[in-house]
Amino acid sequence: MERLSTLCYIERDGKYLMLHRTVKENDVNKDKWIGVGGHFEQGESPEECLLREVKEETGYTLASWRYRGIVTFLYGEDTVEYMSLYTADGFEGEAIPCDEGELEWVDKKDIAALELWEGDKIFFRLLDMERDFFSLKLVYDRHDVLRYAALDGVPLELFDEIREDGSRTGVVKERGVVHEDGSLHATVHTWIVRPNAESGYDLLLQKRSECKDSNPGCWDISSAGHIEAGCGHLESALRELREELGIDAQPEQLHEIGTRRCGFESEFYGRPFRDNELSTIYLYREPVEIGQLKLQESEVSEAAWMDFAECRRKVSDGSFEHCIYEDELDIVGKALGIGRR
Repeated sequence: MERLSTLCYIERDGKYLMLHRTVKENDVNKDKWIGVGGHFEQGESPEECLLREVKEETGYTLASWRYRGIVTFLYGEDTVEYMSLYTADGFEGEAIPCDEGELEWVDKKDIAALELWEGDKIFFRLLDMERDFFSLKLVYDRHDVLRYAALDGVPLELFDEIREDGSRTGVVKERGVVHEDGSLHATVHTWIVRPNAESGYDLLLQKRSECKDSNPGCWDISSAGHIEAGCGHLESALRELREELGIDAQPEQLHEIGTRRCGFESEFYGRPFRDNELSTIYLYREPVEIGQLKLQESEVSEAAWMDFAECRRKVSDGSFEHCIYEDELDIVGKALGIGRR
């Protein structure tokens, strides 16, 4: 079943007019907060549908609006909806009660705390970024769990939200949303080491690409990455080694040495960034030649060996630009049998 619809977010004084869908029992949006809009009537254009639906649901006559994007919404096996997304900042008339739920003006900064579709959080972020016209595809299962998302034809990364013990909550979120709302998620960190005659071991460090969404240009763990929704820790660590460095490691060559809860809040490219992760840490001791690495340009700009003690000292005194956690080095040092000096 294919349907056409419009959805509009009316703006006023830094707020959006939100509709809490509480009336219809068999409503796919039951109990969720959305904008105002509805399905096309026979022969309507998107703008005609927009104006009619806004008038019917709110009493307002729109005077100024923008066509912001098209959202392809797939739900279960039989529902496909093509939704024209609008924002509006000019309207006239008096508000009327809505027969589909309660209308409420909500501050934009408070929107994320409402009961929303996870995909809606993606387009709210795009709207806030003043992104030009976009095409967003969202695929959900019958339990309202987001299973796939793509922006302008490019798949987006999805992560499982997890609890403190590492178990999954059942909610799947898009990467940008996770780093905006600070949801706890899982990552893998792999440290590549080799013996030396100084502290006992060198660490292979990677320098993050200048286009990374956080800590661009900083020295970091040998290989690290997020665990994609539905994936396991070890398979993710192996994938990151292969993608970032071109290392085809075997499962038995990675040795788990611990887990670590970490995170930070900062700002990159003028937007807040909240990292909140539970990291599984691995050691990789197989021979590695830097000249034979195949660095993933979008992730890694450079790789270099550094003595463990020197790395710990530089991390501690901040004498090089890095995003390495000192207490994680303690975990690595303990696994290697290197104490503090």
